[in-house]
Amino acid sequence: MENKKSFLGTGWSFPPEFSSSLKETKMLSDEVDIQSSLHILLTTRLGERVMVPEYGCNLDELIFENLDRTLITYIIDLIKTAILYHEPRIDVIKIDISETDPLEGKLVIAIDYRVRATNSRNNFVFPFYKEEGTDITA
Repeated sequence: MENKKSFLGTGWSFPPEFSSSLKETKMLSDEVDIQSSLHILLTTRLGERVMVPEYGCNLDELIFENLDRTLITYIIDLIKTAILYHEPRIDVIKIDISETDPLEGKLVIAIDYRVRATNSRNNFVFPFYKEEGTDITA
């Protein structure tokens, strides 16, 4: 495994990938690691991690709620708070939530952020599906 030091951090890929031929774990570094961390944070329920029960965002609890301005504001606050406490490498600039197709049940969460160490701006787009498991045949 290459011993490259990253000042933004290095972590395992998720889901974990292992190479038997190289005898190593796939690692992510820098901005890619931050993007992966954001995805994991938004898809983790509170209490899901045994050793860190306060880690997560609980977006799945809002699946059957009516999408109005109050709920959008609540989701934005929920995401900002989760990032504030669990992703110290970035500062959130703006979060936009849009419903692309109401019948499809998909929210697009766009997070604009600044990486503290490099002062570079990035964005992360997270598709949140209110209905999962469609087109499943038994």
